[in-house]
Amino acid sequence: MKLAIDSYCYHRYFGEIYPGLQTDPGTRMTVWDFLKRARKHGVDGVSIESCFLPPLEERFLDELRDKLDEYGFERVWAWGHANGLRSGTDRAAAKDLVQHIAHARRIGARVMRIVGGSRRTRPASWPMHKRRLVAMLKTLVGPAEKHGVVLAMENHIDLLSEEIADVITTVNSPWLGICLDTGNNLRMFEDPVVVAERLAPLVKATHIKDLGVRRGNPRDYSFWPSVPAGAGLIDIAKVLGFLRKARYRGLLAIEVDFLHPDFNGDEDRAVAQSVKYLRGLLS
Repeated sequence: MKLAIDSYCYHRYFGEIYPGLQTDPGTRMTVWDFLKRARKHGVDGVSIESCFLPPLEERFLDELRDKLDEYGFERVWAWGHANGLRSGTDRAAAKDLVQHIAHARRIGARVMRIVGGSRRTRPASWPMHKRRLVAMLKTLVGPAEKHGVVLAMENHIDLLSEEIADVITTVNSPWLGICLDTGNNLRMFEDPVVVAERLAPLVKATHIKDLGVRRGNPRDYSFWPSVPAGAGLIDIAKVLGFLRKARYRGLLAIEVDFLHPDFNGDEDRAVAQSVKYLRGLLS
């Protein structure tokens, strides 16, 4: 397993600011700035959120691939923010996903994080949800195989761990697995360690996220802010233990969505602390 940073850690600097939870940092960054910062942190790879990139023309993608090669970064291409396939109902999104598989291949990514849906798109009926999502995913594993890119669907506060495992095993393709977000299912009141044990054999990518709490209603997203890895409620060491047992060899991509107020909006400090903590676990 190798350390990495997901560019979503800096989403405020790419112009995405959560209303009522975050303030505008007053400055912006580019993907080139992000890559320099990741290099400064001394990580082995990056997960690149495609939603924060300029138009995906061939020249840009080639320049991105060359810079990733220059820095020696392993890479994951990330597609689907914020609602992805809308729980298997958005055919236009599925078509866009196929285009992004080709983009992933062009920059040399062997894994592409995808989003099946979100807490906003989940229907009331699980059988209907599963049927629609499985049917759509079955149409996508063929293009993934053609380009040699494994799709890794994130547990995106839309699926309980048993549900996402059910979807992946029903599709039953070596070109589809899971992007394990270590924090998201706590927001659905599942034990993150139990989730990791259940999903580890299917994991192809990760978001290493730790969570704290704020005052309020635990059913509200705002109740569960991010904190640096090792500083929150999630037993990251046990999660990594299950990944090791499953012989996961991919990136451990640090992700911060919105920081606990104690960190004063300093994403870079949270990332640095996470890198230090994870490096200690790996060593």
